[in-house]
Amino acid sequence: MSSKEFFTSRYAKLGWQFKETRLTQAIRINTSNSRGKNIVQRLESIGVKLEKIPFLKTGYWVKDSTVSAGATAEYLLGLYSIQEAAAQIPATLFTTLDGKTVYDACAAPGGKTVQLADLMNNTGVIVASDMKKKRLTPLTNHLERCGVTNTLVYGLDARRAHRLGMKFNRILIDAPCSGNFASDRNWFKRRTISDVDRNARLQKDILKQAIVVLAENGEIVYSTCSLEPEENELNIDWALRNLDLQVEEIDCYGQKGLTDVFGNLLDKSIEKCKRIWPRDTQGFFVCKLKRRGDKS
Repeated sequence: MSSKEFFTSRYAKLGWQFKETRLTQAIRINTSNSRGKNIVQRLESIGVKLEKIPFLKTGYWVKDSTVSAGATAEYLLGLYSIQEAAAQIPATLFTTLDGKTVYDACAAPGGKTVQLADLMNNTGVIVASDMKKKRLTPLTNHLERCGVTNTLVYGLDARRAHRLGMKFNRILIDAPCSGNFASDRNWFKRRTISDVDRNARLQKDILKQAIVVLAENGEIVYSTCSLEPEENELNIDWALRNLDLQVEEIDCYGQKGLTDVFGNLLDKSIEKCKRIWPRDTQGFFVCKLKRRGDKS
């Protein structure tokens, strides 16, 4: 059995029939930078045809363009970011962000960090870390281009977050993961179930550390761009049993999280998570967690 047959047969068992997917480039308007400016009109005047993404407040698909979306004056001025549609969802799921202390645990290349700062109106503070030092330069460049002023950048493995000596009201874990075929044409040739299992262990370690630095009544948003349940529903089921966490309701695009994974029955509350199978977007998984017993 080929790797593609192996993974697509798993998807069928999870209730989704494999379909080839071609992603459409998406952008997100940085509202704090573009007040008083009609960015859609400005881009369309230079040949960038946009279509509003119905499940996002400030997201647009680039349907056609005579210029590169990453080479316009508006992009260089930080008036918008190029960000995949599903990837724009996690930062929007926190209840409030203004004035909060936020940890972006796996921040590079910075799309979600900039989005957090935008949603926070550059108030409060974001601590953005990444374990790979070579990824810090594009991260800081992205923040600088978009005029972000409330963010501190650290070269730090999220599994060592306690070294920051801080507690955070909000933690975003856009976890390192196996990715999916929609955003990588060679995905089936490169991935094995061993990769998935290795990433799942890493994600558990990050979740274990997140609970250590989570403030009282704090919130964790966990997301991956993986389709594999080991990195998604099974990890959340493990977190509910071992980290005294509970899943919170979220209102966003996607289907209910799986509670029957290859015959294994998971905690019923995992239905509150959202699983996005590749169609208009890449594959994605997202959920919001709170410490059990904290106020909602």
